[in-house]
Amino acid sequence: MQLDFTQDDEAFRVSAREWLLANAPRKRGPLDGQSARAFAQAWLSQCHKDGWSGIGWPKEYGGRGLPTEKIILWYEEYVRARAPSVLDCTFVSLNHAGPTLIACGTDEQKAYHLRRILVGDSIWCQGFSEPGSGSDLASLTTTGLVDGDHLVVNGQKIWTSYADIADFQELLIRTEPGSKRHKGLSWVICDMKSEGITVRPIKNMAGATHFAQVFYDNVRIPLSNVVGMLHDGWRVAMTTLGFERKTAAMGLQLELSIKIEDLIALAECPPGSAIGKQLAELRAEAAALRAMTYRTLFKDPVTASDGSLMRLYFAELSQRIHRAAMDILGADALTDSTWTHDYLESYSETIAGGTAEIQRNIIAERILGLPREQPA
Repeated sequence: MQLDFTQDDEAFRVSAREWLLANAPRKRGPLDGQSARAFAQAWLSQCHKDGWSGIGWPKEYGGRGLPTEKIILWYEEYVRARAPSVLDCTFVSLNHAGPTLIACGTDEQKAYHLRRILVGDSIWCQGFSEPGSGSDLASLTTTGLVDGDHLVVNGQKIWTSYADIADFQELLIRTEPGSKRHKGLSWVICDMKSEGITVRPIKNMAGATHFAQVFYDNVRIPLSNVVGMLHDGWRVAMTTLGFERKTAAMGLQLELSIKIEDLIALAECPPGSAIGKQLAELRAEAAALRAMTYRTLFKDPVTASDGSLMRLYFAELSQRIHRAAMDILGADALTDSTWTHDYLESYSETIAGGTAEIQRNIIAERILGLPREQPA
C-alpha cells in the first residue's frame, strides 16, 4: 500500500525523529517489577513534558488530536530509534483505559484519571481473562453484586499483565445474576489497593513475572466506578478492544521490521545462501504486515473482525522471526539474553489476545462468511 504524506507530515516526521534521537533511552528497560514501573514512568513523563504522550488523544483531554497519518509516522520513527517497547506497563493505561474513558466515561472519571495516565502517574492493568475463560471472554464468571452504592466482587482473573505494580484495573465482571454470555456484564474501574485483592505473579519460561493471577474476595467497588451503564459492559469492552485493534498495536507490528534488519546484520550471510533467502522472505513478510496494518487503519468501513487478520499474521510471523534468530545464533543463543528472551516470549503471541485457533475462526466466520464451527 502506498501512502502519500504531505509536507506538513514530513516536517512532523523530522521533528519526531530528532526528538527521539535526542531523548530515547539507549538501554533496554527492566522486564518486570518495580524497576520496570519506574523506568516506564520516567520515559512517559519525559514524553509528556515535551508533548509526545497520547498524541492521538483529543486536545481537550491533554493529547494533540493528531490524525492517523501522523500517528503512523510517530510509530515508524519510534521503532527506528529503538525507543522503549510500546508493550511496557503503560500500554493498557495509554491504549486501553484512557481511550475507553474518553469514549464512555463520566466527566468525573475523566477528570480524575486521564491526566494521571498521560503523565505516567497511574499504571493500569486489564482484568478480562479468567481460568477457562480466556479467548471466550463472554463466558467469564467473576461476579459483582450490587450492595447499596457498591459492587461486591468475587472471583479470579489470570494472565493479568503488570497486576503486581498497577494502580488501577479495567475489570470486566458479571453484575446481573443469572445472566449468560454477553448480557449482564459491567466494565468497572478497580483500585488495585482495595481490601480483598490478592495478586500472585506468574513466572513465564522466559524468566519474567509480568503476568499475574488476581483473586477478589468481597472486594467493594463504588458504583460510581462503573464505566458506561451497569450491565452494559460488553459494549464498553468491545470499545476497549477496538482501540487495541487499531493504532495501539502498530508499534509492535513495525518493530518486526527493525528486528529483521538487526537479524540480517547479525547473520552476515553471503547472497544466495539458504539463510539469506530465509531472511529475504521474512523481510518481505514484515513489509506485507506493514501494508496490511496501514490498509486496515484506512479501511472504510472498519469492522471489529479486521484486527484478527493482523493479530494472527503478526503472531505467527513474530515466532518465525525469532526461530530464525535461534538458527542463526546457534550455540551463541545460550549467552545472548536479548534474542533468547524474545524467542521464548514469542511463544505467547499465538495465545495472547485470542489464540490462533480463535482468530482463524473469526476470520472464517465473520470475514469469509463460512459456516460456524460445530461443537465436537
